[in-house]
Amino acid sequence: MVLSVKGLNVSFNLRGENIRVLRDVDIDVRRGETLAIVGESGSGKSVFCKCLMGLLDLNGIIDSGEIIYNNDNLAAFNTERDWRKIRGREIAMVMQDPMTSLNPLLTIGKQLLEAIELHQGLRGPAARDAAIDCLADVGIPQPDKRFKQYPHEFSGGMRQRVVIAIAIACRPKILICDEPTTAIDVTIQAQILELIKNLQKKYDLTTVYVTHDLGVVANVADRVAVMYAGEFVEIGEANDIFYNARHPYTWALLLSMPQWAKKGEDLYSIEGSPPSLAMHISGDAFAPRNSHALKIDFVERPPMISVSETHKARTWLLDPRAPKIDPPTLVHANQATPAKSFATTPLLQVRDLTVSFGKGKKRLDAVKNVSFDVYKGETFGVVGESGSGKTTLGRAILRIYEPSAGEIIYKGKRISGRISKEEDTRLTKQIQMIFQDPMSSLNERAKVEGIVAEGLLNLGRIDKKTKNESVNRSLNEVGLRPEFADRFPHEFSGGQRQRIGIARAMIMSPEFIVADEPISALDVSIRAQVLNLMSGLQREKGLSYLFISHDLSVMRYICDRIAALYRGVMVELADTETLFARPMHPYTRSLLSAVPLPDPNAEKEKRIIEYNPDMHDYSEQLPSWREIEAKHYVFCNDLEEKRFLLPYE
Repeated sequence: MVLSVKGLNVSFNLRGENIRVLRDVDIDVRRGETLAIVGESGSGKSVFCKCLMGLLDLNGIIDSGEIIYNNDNLAAFNTERDWRKIRGREIAMVMQDPMTSLNPLLTIGKQLLEAIELHQGLRGPAARDAAIDCLADVGIPQPDKRFKQYPHEFSGGMRQRVVIAIAIACRPKILICDEPTTAIDVTIQAQILELIKNLQKKYDLTTVYVTHDLGVVANVADRVAVMYAGEFVEIGEANDIFYNARHPYTWALLLSMPQWAKKGEDLYSIEGSPPSLAMHISGDAFAPRNSHALKIDFVERPPMISVSETHKARTWLLDPRAPKIDPPTLVHANQATPAKSFATTPLLQVRDLTVSFGKGKKRLDAVKNVSFDVYKGETFGVVGESGSGKTTLGRAILRIYEPSAGEIIYKGKRISGRISKEEDTRLTKQIQMIFQDPMSSLNERAKVEGIVAEGLLNLGRIDKKTKNESVNRSLNEVGLRPEFADRFPHEFSGGQRQRIGIARAMIMSPEFIVADEPISALDVSIRAQVLNLMSGLQREKGLSYLFISHDLSVMRYICDRIAALYRGVMVELADTETLFARPMHPYTRSLLSAVPLPDPNAEKEKRIIEYNPDMHDYSEQLPSWREIEAKHYVFCNDLEEKRFLLPYE
């Protein structure tokens, strides 16, 4: 074992309340393995990892327990001098958000040199050469040139590579990756995961992943530890957890994945909320949310019971006296459902839309000659990597960005360009947006009542009674209680905050909603609740969605049609099942090949298709937007069209 944790208890003192964040945590980490820690937000995953590096907040206290590494008890360390021997040099961490992890005022090279000089003892040209080697190790092209650049000059994926380079520059024995691929496109995510695997082999690293993405877990993990309410409830090898899970909470996490759901049916979601860690927890913490709970679950905490030599779970269902309950069978749902029928007249029409930024040589066409229709009651998906123009397209429809060319038509009337004030007010009511990050999009200093009612108040005076009734009705529509109106955003979970964002949009009684990555920052169980809510509101009110996401498994579940954008150009558009069964454009194939699957065997057999725009030969004929099959459009030329129509490989 490279690390052993025994009986670890951690608490935080907040506003005079003692909150037990970790409760009697026991786990061994084996040398050279990849251990994945999964669970909902607030379960204690990140706190556990911070304990290993002495990064607890000032009000965090290790009450008891041991963290044994190299015969030292890290839990007993109480000075920065003690931790400097461990932090970075022995145990390093890759943080979740690469932009906030990097100093925007320092070059990448200076930030790398700091780690190398501190932990490798190199100086001058030797340190610089080592830094450039680190950048090359993580796959950054022209590392000697990139060495002199600043974080803002790198893409999101490249910044994540830099953070990894800084971590490995310390030559650690254990690498902790805290949500290293959250909100990263599937193709970049696949590259980052492959990079970490290669570095693990090269430097003989032991890796600990913290993530809520079970597709990522299936790809990387040797063992999986499932955490709930500050304790590990199930630990086993990856195959144990995915194919023979024994704890009801693990079942619930797996069932919440959209791959197991049939289009048109609600996703499985876990009822209720995790317990307050400020309260004393009696029995099994998951019991109030567990439909299989026994009477003893509410009275006595279950012990860790062995399923096999590699697998154990904390549940009374494994006790010989318990009734036999078979685990749920996880089978990929047959997604081939009949396509919805829509009105013949589009609700929204986008024609040859171009959105540009800058002028002259600095002009950037973020969206180029894009055309499509959206019908009433339809969910139209837009997928693509960061920088492909997805958000720009959505904001142009909302009239936040002014098109450089083309037009946008809503309900038969042009809405792009200059319009009357009355028309602008009407559009504000009918077209709304749900933002990506439910925390940064909500005013921290405003109460929920003010946040939800903001749109109504901006359109004119409204009496207090009408405002309160509208807020309460909107909160009720999204499953929140009226008394929540008097609270602040920080008092809610991530899923509840996203519901507040949806309520803010719904209070305007819109017909069309642009949903920009509305679930990318949410846990798998909370994501299911939000998707069910959006689907239910669509059925009830006939809403139309422009759904922007990089998660193709979610797109397949919720979207009727999907369009792929690459560098502002729409390269393919088709019914969802047609696109998944027969993708034609190489870029679309690349995106679909990188989709993570919650299935270790499938992940091992998966082959990523890399897309290179130079593969196209447009020397004799330029590509154009054309309908190759019924309702299946591709951006290609004659030669490519003939190749696309050949039997699918």
